[in-house]
Amino acid sequence: MRRVLLACLAAALVLAGCGGSASQPQGTSGSDPSSGSDGRVRIGLTQIVEHPALDATRQGIIDGLKDAGYEDGKQIEIDFQSAQGEQPVAQQIAEKFVADKKDLIIAIATPSAQAVVQATRSNPIPVVFSAVTDPLSAGLVSDLQKPGGHVTGTSDLVPVKIQMELFDRLGLNVTNVGVIYNAGEANSVALMKDIKVAAEELGLNIVEATVANATEVQQAAQSLVGRVDGFYLITDNTLAQGVQAVIDIANTHKIPAISSVDSYVEQGALATFGLDYYLHGRLTAEVVAEILQGKDPGDLPVRYNEDLSLIINTRAVETLGLDIPAAVLEEARKVGE
Repeated sequence: MRRVLLACLAAALVLAGCGGSASQPQGTSGSDPSSGSDGRVRIGLTQIVEHPALDATRQGIIDGLKDAGYEDGKQIEIDFQSAQGEQPVAQQIAEKFVADKKDLIIAIATPSAQAVVQATRSNPIPVVFSAVTDPLSAGLVSDLQKPGGHVTGTSDLVPVKIQMELFDRLGLNVTNVGVIYNAGEANSVALMKDIKVAAEELGLNIVEATVANATEVQQAAQSLVGRVDGFYLITDNTLAQGVQAVIDIANTHKIPAISSVDSYVEQGALATFGLDYYLHGRLTAEVVAEILQGKDPGDLPVRYNEDLSLIINTRAVETLGLDIPAAVLEEARKVGE
């Protein structure tokens, strides 16, 4: 019934071109739950923490929905809330969205998605997750092709082997690779399994450093200096909050840092072969739009970005004193120039 009401309401609003000013969500302060009384579809948008990759995802969602005919402040009302990296806050946000009777909830990153799925178990509001590495291991869905229930979304998983092969493709003499992650993040634990398999196949040795919060990231990076000759910066939300310190330490000590995230390269990491998180957000918006048009979330497969690209930071190349093969540089999109 909720699905039918969403479709009818959204279609009517698109045809009517309802007016109103766009909402400007401000962190965890929230917006007035009663502001949806004007007939707009009320969407809760929750994000575990604000950092460039997830922020780009959020903007992609907002822009993609607008292009699909669902503009914030007109046909829809988006209530954005950031958990500021705190899982208990993410749970509170999810429970508040349920209590506010949101029509649909979008959750960016695994911890926020897990909180929303838990909060909606007895009240199946449609849920769309985004920037989740492993939806199965995170317990968000039981089947990627036909999730069933009220949850679906998009995954930012990129085969780690492709990224770790960059150590060799870029002509780097790397054997020991440092990886920093939060062992409390389900996506990171799942990712580490894939990393270890890929490392064995590529003849690399993984040196782990775990952190419990962002304040430990810099110390973890410093502890790896002298023990590793390369860093692999993964899609870990705790790492992301302190990744600039890791990049600075890596470049200072002439240790090449391969990234799983495009924004890390823009911040100074050497290279990545991966997805554009803004486009990932737009892919998520496509899923949301289909639900607003009446499709059942459980019938929509989890989607992955197919367009991946090589990105190299030329300033990092210079800082590290590297001689990158010309053919590889020709293929890459260059940043840091």
